[in-house]
Amino acid sequence: MKSDIEIAREVSLHKIKDVAETLGIPREEVHNYGRYIAKIPLNLINDEAIAKHNLILVTAITPTKAGVGKTTVSIGLTLGLNKIGKKAVVALREPSLGPCFGMKGGAAGGGYAQVLPMENINLHFTGDFHAITSAHNMITALLDNYLYQNRHSCDGLKEIKWKRVLDVNDRSLRNIVSGLGGSTNGIPTETGFDITPASEIMAILCLATDLEDLKRRIGDILLGYTYDDKPFTVNDLGVAGAITVLLKEAILPNLVQTTENTPAFVHGGPFANIAHGCNSVLATKMALTYGDYVITEAGFGADLGAEKFFNIKCRKAGLSPKLTVIVATAQGLKMHGGVPETKIKEANIEGLEKGFANLDKHIQNLKSFGQEVVVAFNKYATDTDEEIALLAAHCKEMGVGFAVNNAFSEGGEGATDLARLVVDTIEQQPSGPLLYTYKDSDSIRTKIEKVCRTIYGAKSVVYTTSAEKKIKQIEDTSAAEFPVCIAKTQYSFSSDPKAYGVAENFEMKVRDIVINNGAGMIVAIMGDIMRMPGLPKEPQAKNIDIINGVVEGLS
Repeated sequence: MKSDIEIAREVSLHKIKDVAETLGIPREEVHNYGRYIAKIPLNLINDEAIAKHNLILVTAITPTKAGVGKTTVSIGLTLGLNKIGKKAVVALREPSLGPCFGMKGGAAGGGYAQVLPMENINLHFTGDFHAITSAHNMITALLDNYLYQNRHSCDGLKEIKWKRVLDVNDRSLRNIVSGLGGSTNGIPTETGFDITPASEIMAILCLATDLEDLKRRIGDILLGYTYDDKPFTVNDLGVAGAITVLLKEAILPNLVQTTENTPAFVHGGPFANIAHGCNSVLATKMALTYGDYVITEAGFGADLGAEKFFNIKCRKAGLSPKLTVIVATAQGLKMHGGVPETKIKEANIEGLEKGFANLDKHIQNLKSFGQEVVVAFNKYATDTDEEIALLAAHCKEMGVGFAVNNAFSEGGEGATDLARLVVDTIEQQPSGPLLYTYKDSDSIRTKIEKVCRTIYGAKSVVYTTSAEKKIKQIEDTSAAEFPVCIAKTQYSFSSDPKAYGVAENFEMKVRDIVINNGAGMIVAIMGDIMRMPGLPKEPQAKNIDIINGVVEGLS
């Protein structure tokens, strides 16, 4: 089969104003970024239209290191829905350069189920990530300047909570010392970098409802504490407006197209293991304004992305999916059934059956949110009919719908069975009101422990002294009612990335607490999870090249 980039280049792209017009977006409202990419203004979002349309979440079992193809399924389902005569739109996150040049390669779907132009989307796109990086680091520079200018006064800070970000996997930047080289170069400070998708600015952009809300949230960002223990924010620096100016274009949702020229919104890109893992609320609402069916995804497995989608994004935005699709692969199930990762492409019925436990736990979790669930089997060339039939029978026993997704190799035609299943399920038995794992009024500890015990299956939760201290700082503030965003490994229900299947009788350790005051959530950092990933021994960057002006090696 042809490579992703070869398939992408064979598609005859439609001009983006023509794509917008198929949705009903007036041509004069389309802000072109070249011929095939556009920004769409926020004034077009219509709450009355949103209430009439169907939101569908795509999530997954606990993934392998190569993933399980959620983006491919999300795009494929959209194509399949359009094939059967429905007006469907997909809303996705933007890829990060970190994984693109690191472990996974691109994140624009795969095969005949991609969003295009994939080279642009996987690389600099419309500059949203760069704008977020610049905005975040501008705050850091202004804060460092404030500390430098007030170094001899009582207006300094005793504790700094704000670091820098970069959209590159670089373990060497996790912990650094800045301000070396003499007094004119600043104040020596122990600090570090997070990756841009972990920036609070990214979370804010993805949760903001409009430009004014973006400005308010930026102003509320907690930067540190004064010597009399008062919080110090961006508003105290007096630069919330200046930072918002850097993001005035980045806040607008990006419109592109699929391999079958159907519309797609791609906007925002927080990771689900270290952030809340969902595309922007604005892109989702824009898609719901114009699409009868809107498919969106949440990062990594359902224990991370889906949990945060429901408990954070839906809670904040007033959204409620009519259905959740959980993606499973034979390779992923076999890995969770104890088959060595080097052999998961080989037929192994026993391993597959043992791996069902991981799928079942995720289904149970999704139903706890009041969701109707269907399973999409993302088919690979190595999968056998026996394996597929076995999983189909198991899903029937579990009382959930099952369909094979073959969009990777067949495009929309390969996802029509899944599309019909989704439509039939929504029409016959849509999800009821969304049920949250915890209440806003629950304590921070209670929220963390409800997620750990209910969603992960943890036996207990313990806290470091530092985490305990930070929770006490929160308890008497308005931040006590924020939802929690747990940062942990994506490869296991526990904080141990090697605990495949369904981990049992384990302890979750809260190593640190980060107050994302502007985003309106509390980040609980578990175990050894890093907010700045490193590169693998053989990074994808070694496969990427430009030959005769043409990009090669993106996937």
